[in-house]
Amino acid sequence: MPRLLLLLPTATYRAEAFLDAARKLDLDVTVGSEADAVTPSSAGFLPLSFRDVEKAKRAVLIFAETYPIDAIVGVDDNSALVAASLAETLGLPHNSVVSVAAARNKQRMRALLQQHGIQVPPHMVVSIEQDAGTAAGKVRYPCVVKPLILSASCGVIRANNPEEFVGAFHRIVAILKRLGLTERDEGARSVLVEDFVSGREVALEGLLQHGELRVLALFDKPDPLDGPFFEETIYVTPSRLPLKTQDMIAACAADAAEALGLREGPIHGEFRVNDRGVWIIEMAARSIGGRCSRTLRFATDLSLEELVLRHAVGMDLPGFERERRAAGVMMVPIPRAGFLIEARGETDALAVPGIEEVTVTAQPGEYLTPLPEATRYLGFMIGRRETPEEVEACLREAHRRLTFVIADARTRAAASKTIRF
Repeated sequence: MPRLLLLLPTATYRAEAFLDAARKLDLDVTVGSEADAVTPSSAGFLPLSFRDVEKAKRAVLIFAETYPIDAIVGVDDNSALVAASLAETLGLPHNSVVSVAAARNKQRMRALLQQHGIQVPPHMVVSIEQDAGTAAGKVRYPCVVKPLILSASCGVIRANNPEEFVGAFHRIVAILKRLGLTERDEGARSVLVEDFVSGREVALEGLLQHGELRVLALFDKPDPLDGPFFEETIYVTPSRLPLKTQDMIAACAADAAEALGLREGPIHGEFRVNDRGVWIIEMAARSIGGRCSRTLRFATDLSLEELVLRHAVGMDLPGFERERRAAGVMMVPIPRAGFLIEARGETDALAVPGIEEVTVTAQPGEYLTPLPEATRYLGFMIGRRETPEEVEACLREAHRRLTFVIADARTRAAASKTIRF
């Protein structure tokens, strides 16, 4: 029975889906995590330091002497990088550490893509130590200012003039410092500034086999993402873009993966399309984040995670065809800062035809922070209907039926303010 080392961050939405997939495939699973660094290793759990990769390598080598490992999978940007390094140490099939690191760092990614003639927004990198006012004078507007290493739109801000640039720059630096990244990650000591690219935005989910890209799904993002922040809400597949445009996006994704040196496993790409063609915004060496993967079903009702794990351990892949029906997800946004008192309307939202799941992941009493500082969502809703238009409509109607009671610090103990979308 193949053994999988599954690298899970201490806080992730992805654990349940991957563990369920491993059970269905009858894999022996060892969870590698920083959850409890003093817990002795066992067949089921291996404490690993994701920040000290050399230490993690030593721990995995010792572990593998007793429990041979057949594949290593990371579920987010950071753990994917650690997985590549550990797989290299054990001589397992893997993407190179250099390629995964390039996909994780927006500056390196854009430089490589440009070298291969792939269209990326014109950009520059500004040190967090640089004077923001001086940098503002060198920027073309409108621009987008973003961290080099964060994801899920955290810290991504549009600036239309020098004054907005200075404010965005200082706000992003504050986010990086609050997360403790500036002291431990070189990528957090600079920010990326790139031209704002107008157009439709889509997300592509794919799987690489020996360098060949299999497109698993192309998601439309029907809400305009024009700033000042870039909060992703609804993803719907199949895409409603013309087939010719979809083929152009798939070709761009394949070229980008090759340029970065990615050859094996899942990729998640973000693209913009306008009258000047396809622009790549991001490409990550991992599968889609959050609970969004629950929209995807393949072949004999396989989940995305089952496909990823089948590929990782060398099992046969029965097929890449997605189910016929349209599907979508809404990442429920946080409307304002404050303490979550109560979520209401979940039953009413589930009653909307086509809605399969309504999951509020935020807990009562939890302090909520909206974008651009946010690192998570309030929850997720999954819908499935015959057409993309019907899926989008049912998600919007379910969202309309949800109410979140949020209170600030002064009123938390006594009164709360009801926020209705």
